[in-house]
Amino acid sequence: MCDERTIRESMELMNRSGELTRRQFGALSAGAGLSILLPRAADAQEVTESEVAVMTPDGVADCYFVHPSSGAHPGVIIWPDIMSLRPAFRQMGRRLAESGYSVLVVNPYYRVQRAPVVPEGANMAQDETRNTVFPLAGTLSPETHSTDARAFVSFLDSQASVDRNRKIGTMGYCMGGPITMRTAAAVPERIGAGASFHGGGLVTDGPDSPHLLIPDMQAHYLFAIAENDDAEEPDAKNVLREEFAAAGLPAEIEVYAGTLHGWCPPDSHVYNEASAERAWSRLLTLFETALA
Repeated sequence: MCDERTIRESMELMNRSGELTRRQFGALSAGAGLSILLPRAADAQEVTESEVAVMTPDGVADCYFVHPSSGAHPGVIIWPDIMSLRPAFRQMGRRLAESGYSVLVVNPYYRVQRAPVVPEGANMAQDETRNTVFPLAGTLSPETHSTDARAFVSFLDSQASVDRNRKIGTMGYCMGGPITMRTAAAVPERIGAGASFHGGGLVTDGPDSPHLLIPDMQAHYLFAIAENDDAEEPDAKNVLREEFAAAGLPAEIEVYAGTLHGWCPPDSHVYNEASAERAWSRLLTLFETALA
């Protein structure tokens, strides 16, 4: 989970081990601008992109929608990390669309503030960034996650570029990880695949823990877990394995060695390019099989 502990651990580990690579140093300095360096697929499709307004029970969500320029394709909802919709996530959405998906990247804070909620180049090592995003994250709840999920699925199903005969995927980073699980449980008949990248709070002792929703899902899953998150909560992965097995749902659950919480977005100060690319390849495999 993205909190003071994980931020402190990440900075301490990088300083102690000398793992602040040139790529990571650039991310600290240039922030979201580095997202343009994401590689394109060899068979990348031409895409159409737009800023869209999605009606929800609580207002109008500002989102980024990108899809192949021709045809109808499986829909995907991307739930960003705690810093919300920003250039890095637009690039990630575009990259996925180039692989044949109609992708909605959302701003979960739309009730309070339009995106971007932090300036370009912001990162979680900065006090001002944490002081902005932690209160925003506090405005969300399991209930808002579920109502938003239904609204975003309805939006996708209303688009000509979305193939309603195929299931929808959902993917999330950091706080977005558990939101994918609430999405899969809120609209089980439409969500065929979910992916959580360094998701926090997937297994808790509370009555609203996301893992308790697994029996309500029909989605196949990918959990890409940061090594330091696993060290803090080593039993979480085992609980997830047991619950998905009990529900008869496929789930790939892996701790990515040498990674720190937040390692997937290319503008993260702990971005791990090799591991992020491997996790992306596993995502594409999941969507290819589960959204058929």
